Amino acid sequence: MRTLIQTIKNILKIEDLRYRIGYTIFILIIYRLGSYIVLPGIDPNQLTALEQQTSDGVMGLLNMFSGGSFSRASIFALGIMPYISASIVIQLLGIAIPYFQRLQREGESGRRKINQITRYLTVAILLLQAPAYLKNLQVQLPASAFVLKGTFFWFSSVVILTSGTMFIMWLGERITDKGIGNGISLIIMIGIIARLPFALFAEFISRFEEQGGGLVVFLLEMVILFFVFIATILLVQGTRKIPVQYAKRIVGNKQYGGVRQYIPLKVNSAGVMPIIFAQALMFIPLTIAGFANSESLTGFAAAFANITGFWYNFTFAILIILFTYFYTAITINPSQMAEDMKKNGGFIPGVKPGRKTVEFLDTIMSRITLPGSIFLALIAILPAFAQIGGVNSQFAQFYGGTSLLILVGVVLDTLQQIESHLLMRHYDGLLKSGRIKGRAGGASAI
Repeated sequence: MRTLIQTIKNILKIEDLRYRIGYTIFILIIYRLGSYIVLPGIDPNQLTALEQQTSDGVMGLLNMFSGGSFSRASIFALGIMPYISASIVIQLLGIAIPYFQRLQREGESGRRKINQITRYLTVAILLLQAPAYLKNLQVQLPASAFVLKGTFFWFSSVVILTSGTMFIMWLGERITDKGIGNGISLIIMIGIIARLPFALFAEFISRFEEQGGGLVVFLLEMVILFFVFIATILLVQGTRKIPVQYAKRIVGNKQYGGVRQYIPLKVNSAGVMPIIFAQALMFIPLTIAGFANSESLTGFAAAFANITGFWYNFTFAILIILFTYFYTAITINPSQMAEDMKKNGGFIPGVKPGRKTVEFLDTIMSRITLPGSIFLALIAILPAFAQIGGVNSQFAQFYGGTSLLILVGVVLDTLQQIESHLLMRHYDGLLKSGRIKGRAGGASAI
């Protein structure tokens, strides 16, 4: 406790850090307040059917990502996921299309151009999702819930929903530039945290009323959740460095020197980005179906609206594995690592500098990424098993899955940035046992 108090005092002593934390909290408060502003023309007292629709399933997951805005018919109802979807498309285009590859090599000017294109694509996605969301409101809510009707209501609501998501993007950028941590990640995290107390209370009540089991079963669930939480932390942190001798065993070379040396590679170099990307794609069938109830869907759409079903979880896991390889490939450059190693006079014993070192690093990265990606996929689909086991659908989302991975990843990244500010000014870090490890050594941008 004394160490915690001293750390808080050290944080308050640093003016720049104090300002950044305060600014971040202020922006997040604005976001949360906006999530309670109902679309003009809709009676907020008649949203019961919409709340029931988003109580579980994919709709519940989508509502959680929007911080409850979806079920409140808020101006922020579409959340930040359209921007995530646009970012996925642009990054995929960076592999296939030379124009985007050229922009990626142009440094800061290319990055600004890519961000501009991403925003345009986000608007295009919103112009498709906003009418689908409004159509869903018409189906779910009684006619008396609409104070305004007709073309004016549709046009104004589409503009407001589109502007709401773009405003969320702007808030995230402000946090990244002037606050602490990655803005978009923090906005997603704060929406998830906002749903945690409701989910926990609902599970507690259900154990004493509906499902039975009482306090013993509830405490057992808490213990299981604790171990899943620890496993998630280990997964997000990954391994900071791999001993050379172990790396050589991975590639079948057991010839190594007696001095223990390390390669700066992580088992989970991609962090939580693959699961965010995969989750964004899993929302597409629901969007195409117009945010309909899972009970009213059939065929392909029904299979991907059932979050406890085989095909949903199988596809989700495969996407996570593929995106883990994809994101690792665009963030880890073996050629650059080998070049930096050569410039600094470093080498891998028994491996020739240059092309052989690049091949060695690439082989290691490919082989350690597979178990990391499989473990990430298993953590991601754990909520389905928890829900099948009788856990409340809202609370089950915190048994691993996207929710817990994002929470752990974003918190670690934010704490790592705070610790960097403390260490830069010669204060003690947040932990005595060692420095906090983030997802990729810093705040990952979405």
